[in-house]
Amino acid sequence: MHMPPRTDQEPILASSSALLWQRLAPERWPLPLDAWPAGTSLVGGAVRDGLLNRLGETPDLDLVVPCDGIALAKGWAKRHGGTCVVLDPERQIARLVIQGWTIDVARQEGGSLEADLGRRDFTINAIALPLSQGDGSTADGGMAAALVDPTGGLRHLDQGQVVAVQEVNLRDDPLRLLRGVRLATELNFELEAQSRHWIGRLAPLLGDVAGERVLAELEKLAAAPLGHRGLLDCLQLGLLEPWAAEPRGQAALGGLDGASATARGLTPEEQTLALPLARLVCLLDQPGLMALRSSRRLQQRIHTLRLWLDRTGWGQDPASPQGHQHNVLTEEEQLQFHQDLEADLPAMALFLPEEDAQRALARWRNPNDPLCHPRPPIDGEALQKELGLAPGKQLGALLRHLTLERAFGRLPEPVARKTILEAARSWLEEPQNRRRD
Repeated sequence: MHMPPRTDQEPILASSSALLWQRLAPERWPLPLDAWPAGTSLVGGAVRDGLLNRLGETPDLDLVVPCDGIALAKGWAKRHGGTCVVLDPERQIARLVIQGWTIDVARQEGGSLEADLGRRDFTINAIALPLSQGDGSTADGGMAAALVDPTGGLRHLDQGQVVAVQEVNLRDDPLRLLRGVRLATELNFELEAQSRHWIGRLAPLLGDVAGERVLAELEKLAAAPLGHRGLLDCLQLGLLEPWAAEPRGQAALGGLDGASATARGLTPEEQTLALPLARLVCLLDQPGLMALRSSRRLQQRIHTLRLWLDRTGWGQDPASPQGHQHNVLTEEEQLQFHQDLEADLPAMALFLPEEDAQRALARWRNPNDPLCHPRPPIDGEALQKELGLAPGKQLGALLRHLTLERAFGRLPEPVARKTILEAARSWLEEPQNRRRD
C-alpha cells in the first residue's frame, strides 16, 4: 500500500504553521483561543490533516495542556456549554462535545512537549502546533509559533510513509497496530518496513484489546476507499487471527473496490453504504462478530448476507471447483432472498456478475417493484373481515401466497381488490390449504 512521494504540490516541510492556521480556521472553533491556558498545543489528526489539506468542516481537535485536562474540560463545559466525558482518569484525559465539535483534552506527559510527542503512535501524529507564542500571546495575533516535530513526522508526510515512533509505544497500546494499517490505507501511504515488522511481531497482542475498540477500527478501515487492501494487509500481518472467518470467504475481498462497484452499477451513495458491509462480510462471521461485541443488527446483516452467498454460490473463489457453480433459486427462495436483503441488496450486488448486478439494482431502485420490495396486495385484517378467517398459520400462509403471486406477476399491477379475494378463495379451496391450526 503505497503513495509515491508528493510531486504535485509544495513539500510539507516548506509549509509554514501560518498556512496551517489558515486551514484550521480557529475563528470557527467553538471556544476562543484565549480560552486555552498558556502552553497548550494542538496535536494529532487535525495537525496531520491540516498539513495534507484534507480537513473536514469540524475536525476533531486533540489538545495537550500543561494542567489537569479533566478539570479544564469540565470548566469549559460549565462556562461555554457542551458535554464533558472523562476518557482516562489516570492520564487526565477528557472529551468535550460542544456545538458539533469534539475536543479531546489531555495533560502533557513527560517533562516537555517533545517528551509527550515521543510517546505517541506514529510520527505523522506526533507533530504539535503550539497555540501561543513564547511570550504567551495567542497565535492568531501575529506570527504563528513554529511546528514542533521531534520525530520527523513532517518528512514522513512528504515521503508518504507511516512510521512508528518506537516499538514500545505500539506495545503499550496494541490497538495502534491496527491503527497503523488504517492510517496507511486512508492516506494511501506506505507502511514503513521496520514499522511493518514491529506490527507483525506484536500482532498477537491485539487479541487482548477490548473487542469494541478493535471493531471500531475495522469499521473505519472497511469504510476507506482502499479498505479492501487494508483489510487484506491486516490478514497478511496476522492482526485478525482471533476473529477472522474461514479463508474461503476472503477470496472475494480483493475485488471489492470502487471500480468494481461502479462497473456493477452502484451509485457513489450506494457504494458508501455497501462496500464497507461487503468487506466485513468477507472477513467476519457470527462468532467473530460476537467476540468483537458488535451490535445485534450488524451480526444479523452479516449473517444474512453470508447465508445467501452460501446458498446461491456467489462470492466463491473462482479458482475453486465450486467457483462457477451457482444455485438456481425457487420462487419461494427468491421471495425470501429479497425479503431478507431488501435493505442490503447493493452489498449483495457486489458479489454478482456485472450484468446480473446491474439488472438487480435497476429493479431494486424501484420502490414499487413487487419482488425486490415484496408486500402482500392486501392486509390480514381485510382478509379476516372479507373471508371470515381467524388469525393463525393459515392466514399467514395465505398472505405469503398472495405476496408470491404478486411478486411474480400472477396478480398484475394494479390489482383489483376483487381479483385478490378471488385468488385468496381459490387458494383456500385447495385441500392442503384448509385450516389445520
